[in-house]
Amino acid sequence: MMTAQINEKPIAAEWEGPPQCKNCGMADLVLFSSLDKEDFSLIHEPIDKLTFGKGELLYSAGESADHVFTVREGVVKLTQHTLNGDEHIVRLLRRGDVTGLEALVGQTYRHTAIVIDATLACRIPVAVISKLNQQLPHFRQELLARWQLSIDEANTWLMELRTGRVKARVARLLIQLADTETETAGVIFIPSRDDMGTMLAATTEAVSRVMAEFKRAGLVKKVAVDRFKVDIEGLLPLSV
Repeated sequence: MMTAQINEKPIAAEWEGPPQCKNCGMADLVLFSSLDKEDFSLIHEPIDKLTFGKGELLYSAGESADHVFTVREGVVKLTQHTLNGDEHIVRLLRRGDVTGLEALVGQTYRHTAIVIDATLACRIPVAVISKLNQQLPHFRQELLARWQLSIDEANTWLMELRTGRVKARVARLLIQLADTETETAGVIFIPSRDDMGTMLAATTEAVSRVMAEFKRAGLVKKVAVDRFKVDIEGLLPLSV
């Protein structure tokens, strides 16, 4: 059963359109980064810029997959549920990540995408992606690269974040969240202890003990609401 509560505030949407996509400040990160100026003339369907509050859904598992999403700001968790109803977090989506690619092969969504930190995302119709894929070889390569990246990240979650000592797993997660390409000077959003436990195949209590230890050691410091400064260099020796 879905555990997140939907924010009563309606999702805000505005038409982005090709000119805004073309001049987007995230042009080097989003799915359209490979497009040339003239390529945007092929986009004729609405691309919506949506804002989501904590607990809202981008989409749910089993729904008809009609759109692909690019995360521009915020954090989203991709989840599946076991037969007994337990939530399994597949991975986290952050700035520049693309999700819902299964829509391109006519499937329903395979995961539920739940916002855990206020998120801004672009919602792209499948028809737009399919047209660009058919007519632009360089876009096709970008699309395949994004698909491979999602597979690689899923493998990373399985191999690096769910094996070894709990302390090492927590350290690896914090280091990954503090990726300097997408975060500012190690200041990050850290998920709830329950979510961290689910991601790391550890109990909430074990994760809480490790986080308390890291805070006492000055490796994690709260700097604002839901924002923490992490000492990446200090965490690296603990991640092995």
